[in-house]
Order: sequence, then C-alpha cells, then structure tokens
Amino acid sequence: MTPRRRILPVFIPHMGCPHACVFCNQHKITAAPGSTVPVEPLEELDRLLNLPLDGFDRELAFYGGSFTAIPVSQQLAFLEPAAKALADGRISSIRLSTRPDAVDSETLARLSAYRVSTVELGAQSMRDEVLVQSGRGHTAQDVRDASGLIKKAGIQLVLQMMTGLPGDDDDGARYTARELIALQPDAVRIYPTVVIRGTRLAQLWQAGEYREHSVEDAVRVCSGLLPLFEDAGIPVIRLGLNPTEELGTGKNYSEGAVLAGAYHPALGELVRSRILRNRLEEQFSVLDCFGKTVKVTAPPNLLSQALGQHRCNAIWLKEHFHMKELRIQSGEVQQLKIEIL
Repeated sequence: MTPRRRILPVFIPHMGCPHACVFCNQHKITAAPGSTVPVEPLEELDRLLNLPLDGFDRELAFYGGSFTAIPVSQQLAFLEPAAKALADGRISSIRLSTRPDAVDSETLARLSAYRVSTVELGAQSMRDEVLVQSGRGHTAQDVRDASGLIKKAGIQLVLQMMTGLPGDDDDGARYTARELIALQPDAVRIYPTVVIRGTRLAQLWQAGEYREHSVEDAVRVCSGLLPLFEDAGIPVIRLGLNPTEELGTGKNYSEGAVLAGAYHPALGELVRSRILRNRLEEQFSVLDCFGKTVKVTAPPNLLSQALGQHRCNAIWLKEHFHMKELRIQSGEVQQLKIEIL
C-alpha cells in the first residue's frame, strides 16, 4: 500500500536568483494564502519541522528560489535542521529547486551529504533565444550539463518547463519537451506563462510587446505535450500554477496579482479533457457521423473529461461533425467506445 504523502513547503522567494526573469515575481507566487508577504523562511522551517506527526510520509521542499545559488552558510542553515529532522523521522525526504547554472559536483556532494533526495531544475525552455528573451541568464546546455550531474549523483531529477514565453511558439514547446525527455528526468512540471503584476513581462504586455499566452493557448499546447511525456514514462506532476488567493480567483484578475495569461484553477483537468476530445475527433474523422445520432461510452473515471467543462467537448464535437445528436455517458468499458445509432 502506498503511504500517504504530504509536502511541507518552505518558500525562499528570489533567494539566490542572480537574474530577474521577465515572468517572475516569486513574492506574489509564494505568499501565504490571504497574505501579501511570504513567511520568513527559517521561521517557517522551524514551524514545519515541529509539527506533530500525523501518519503522513512527509517531504520537506524548498521552493521559490535558487537554493544552490545562495551562500553556502545559508544553505547549511536550512539543510542542517532538515537533515536532523530526517534522521529522527520527523520528515521522510528533502527536495529543493534551483537553477541549471548553479549545479556542480561540489554542490551535489553537499546535497548528498545532507541526504537531499530530489532536485528540481528550472529549465523553462531548451531554445537559447527564448532563454535570452526571458532573462534567464543560462543556456540550454547548462540544463543538459546540470541534469547529467544530478543523475550521476544518484539524486532524483525533476525538470520544469514553461510554455508561451516571449519568442516561443508551439513548435518550440514541442522541441523543449523532446529535449527534456532525452534527459530522462524522474518527473516534469509544466507551467504555462502567466502575466503577474510587478514583472517585466507585465510591462511588455501592457505596452503591446507581448501577446498573452491564454488559457486556450495553454490547453492547446499542453494537450500535445502531455502525451509525449506519458508515452516516455515520465510523469507530469504539475500543470499550471497552484491557485492562491494572492494570485486571484482566475475569474476576475483585477482582484489578484494575475493580469493575464494561462491561469486557471483546473488547468490540468482542462488539458486532459482536451486530450480526450482530440482522441474522439481522430476517431470520428474516419466515421460517417453527418446527421446521425452517436453514442460514446466512457469509463466512469473519464466521463467528466470526455464531456468537458460545461459539456464543451460534447457541444464542439456535435457541431464540428454535424451530428444530429451526441450522447456521452459512462459504462462498464475499459476505453472509449463509439456507436452510431
């Protein structure tokens, strides 16, 4: 039986970041719910490590900055209490996120000594021209080199990519996905670009120099990326920013930090629903559905994805293929089953 798992996040906004990426405002992204100021990291670390045990398999995670780029003394201030908590069973593992150009053999030896099990690497894109326009300050080769070192050190590798960055397009996103797959990470996160207040990207967007990467753009692109990773056996453990009160509801951006872009509380569900729509579209294209009644039977766990949010898949497919009626229902099937009545 798989143990229950809980993430204990310690946010270190912008710590160690030598560059101001055009899309980034970690203070907005990582603020505690209902707060505009993130909790002081060392205080939060102490609080989390002293929570009573609750039967969960707990992983301590340092997010929001470039952990290995901060001074070594600061790294140790985080790692020493974390390693002690790991030794006495208060936590089960440690993970952290960092930059590709802040990883070398000496750094990884330090992380291994403190039993860090997972490093998340912010690749974002594997096209150098996109990295330059985004102000990343590293190259695609830095991603390749760092990934190889992390895997060689026996540490789990998670790669993060973004879609919709300045200078990028659908082909670029697919190229990045294929390049990341070639690095054989243990998992991937996909973050479609969101325009957040206080960023250079917000200025570019307001000046008309950047066209927002909309929710529809993200759904279209990511519905093509997700199967690539899944076919390669690489799990996508996150799709889209985690919704917070600070970012906004997604319905009224003026109430939060999000100005525009691919921000939606259920982006992953929208993408998986679009994948099913694409699959049905492919199957319908070789059938004669014009003016006919068509029934689709889906496994119960896929019914909502097959229907789409507010039945959008059912409506689009019926109109696109000029059906008289389209019925999508659940049944005792292992995969989608189509019948023309």
